[in-house]
Amino acid sequence: MNDLTTTTREPSKYDRLIAAAQEVAPAVTIVTHPCDESSLRGAIEAAESRLIVPVLVGPVAKIRAVATEHGLDLKEYEIVDAPHSHAAAAKAVALIREGRGELLMKGSLHTDELMREVTASATGLRTERRISHVFVMDVPGHADTLFITDAAINIFPDLDVKRDIVQNAIDLWTTIGLGQPRVAIVSAVETVTTKIPSTIDAAALCKMADRGQITGGVLDGPLAFDNAISPEAARIKGLTSPVAGRAQIIVVPDLEAGNMLAKNLTFLSHADAAGIVLGARVPIVLTSRADTVRSRLASCAVATLYAAARRRAAQVAA
Repeated sequence: MNDLTTTTREPSKYDRLIAAAQEVAPAVTIVTHPCDESSLRGAIEAAESRLIVPVLVGPVAKIRAVATEHGLDLKEYEIVDAPHSHAAAAKAVALIREGRGELLMKGSLHTDELMREVTASATGLRTERRISHVFVMDVPGHADTLFITDAAINIFPDLDVKRDIVQNAIDLWTTIGLGQPRVAIVSAVETVTTKIPSTIDAAALCKMADRGQITGGVLDGPLAFDNAISPEAARIKGLTSPVAGRAQIIVVPDLEAGNMLAKNLTFLSHADAAGIVLGARVPIVLTSRADTVRSRLASCAVATLYAAARRRAAQVAA
């Protein structure tokens, strides 16, 4: 798959998100251990695109060496020294707790290493909401931006965790200005059966939405994936709801299903997949070495839009 920038492709869903984010103030972003070309270039490109103001946390000598080797201009970006990746993760989280940044961004360290510091009970960034991940996908030929959740954090979520996963995704969708989302709770079939526990969870989540335990979106489930995104498949099955065939948020049964779905769309349908973690004190941008330029910029754009909305809400509350 070619790594194409927004200047060489037709305007897309990602381009609109990036353009919207460029209309708000760039978010101060704590970039954790950007010690390879991919992570450092991603942070610099996002800064040059007026999406973030990076604060680089990691071994100063190594960061400068990577920049020199790959011709990257560090300009006057602040660098906070930390001797290794574990120390960088701890320092980055501490900077967020001190109010030094609005976003956290993963560099060249393992996701588990960063999330261990984020979820630490005494020193981390936990809130009352369960932390979850959302893939923000631009699928060629599909009209809407597609959210898939959770495909990166919660392995086998129970019903209570799924409630937070759904609410996190809805909050992101509405906060970045996409309107009221249509949310499909997907399983293997569209009927409720004790033989497939995820169908029971889906039905319960929909009833929770009826009772106001989940707000801001229109839910339906269980739905098979084809019935969730294909109007024709929904019509054939006789499914009539605002969501069936027109889903914008796909809530998967577990991480395995979600990860395979997202990667199938990426590598078979040539979709771009941006990623963001929600439920912590600040949004967390998770990047991968395999991400395209557009995906990295879109991840930062979504997080910046979310941070800007939170900033406005705090100002109103004050």
